[in-house]
Formats: sequence, structure tokens, C-alpha cells
Amino acid sequence: MQKTLVIMAKEPRPGRVKTRLGRDIGMVGAAWWFRHQTRSLIRRLRDPRWQIVLAVSPDREGMNSRVWPVDLPRKPQGRGNLGDRMGRMLRGAPDGPVCLIGADIPGITRGHIARAFGALGRAEIVFGPAPDGGYWLVGAQRYGALPSGMFNNVRWSTENALADTLASVNGRRVTLLDHLRDVDTVADLHG
Repeated sequence: MQKTLVIMAKEPRPGRVKTRLGRDIGMVGAAWWFRHQTRSLIRRLRDPRWQIVLAVSPDREGMNSRVWPVDLPRKPQGRGNLGDRMGRMLRGAPDGPVCLIGADIPGITRGHIARAFGALGRAEIVFGPAPDGGYWLVGAQRYGALPSGMFNNVRWSTENALADTLASVNGRRVTLLDHLRDVDTVADLHG
């Protein structure tokens, strides 16, 4: 059964990507960091055990971008908040287990992704917690439909994001993975 790894990636334009980091190091520096971080992450995570799909934003620019590798399939994230877009990507994945990550996690390795897919053999949903109360990965057994209310009433970009999402999947078998840090501010770069 095909395993799919969805990487959420914004077009690295100054002032439109990593704006909290941009307030610390400048918008051009934040866009440069994100572009290079995403390219490095894609290179590190290529593996024959899963198919990488890029979930791009903004839709039109992302689909036509020359920044990302041309051999990887792309899907537009579409409209809505982060939960709307993540739900759309998870529900639209091919049959089989699917994991979704952001592109701003410097510490992620193939081993982390392999453990997430392995956990989906026992759990219906997996999360990779982040120290800030959010999460760097969400995965699901694609053949089991996602809960209809998954990602509803989640306070995004707060210390409550993981707890709120866990509440939205109440009653499902959930596994929590390793803690990894995403990068939102200059302190995260050094943390």
C-alpha cells in the first residue's frame, strides 16, 4: 500500500513566509532561510518507502514555481485556515497511510518519518508534538476516514494547538511521536 508524505510549502517570498522570523532577522532573510530549509528537508526525506507530495501555497504561484523539484507532484493547498488546508491534503491523499509535515522543521530525518508510518500500523492517527504546544507531524491511516470534526476549534499558533486537535479526534487510537522544534522565531533557530 502506497505511503504518502505531504510537505506543506509556501512560495518563499519576503513578507509572505515566516513573518514572525522575519520580524527578528528581516523578511528577506526569513524567506532565504525558508527556501534553503525546505530544499534541504526535501533532499533529506526522499526515500523509496514513501511518495513525497508538495502541498503548495499560494496555489497558482506554488503550482508554477521553479523553486521546488520538478519531479515531485504538487497540490494546491486551497483556501481556509491551517486546519482546512491540512484536512484537505490528508483527505485527498491516495489510499494508504499519509503523514503531513511543515517545511520548517530542521531536525527531521527519514527515521522520524519511518517511525510515524510504523506507528500507523497500530494507531489510527499519529502526532509529532512540538515544544511550543503545536505539532510538526500529523498522520492518519488513510483507509479509515478522518474524523469529520478533525481540526475544528483548534487555536492555531498557540500552545493549545495539539491539545485542541487531540480533543477533535477523541475516541481514536492516537500515538505521539518524538518532540521536534519548528522554526517560528530567531530563538527557535538556536533552540
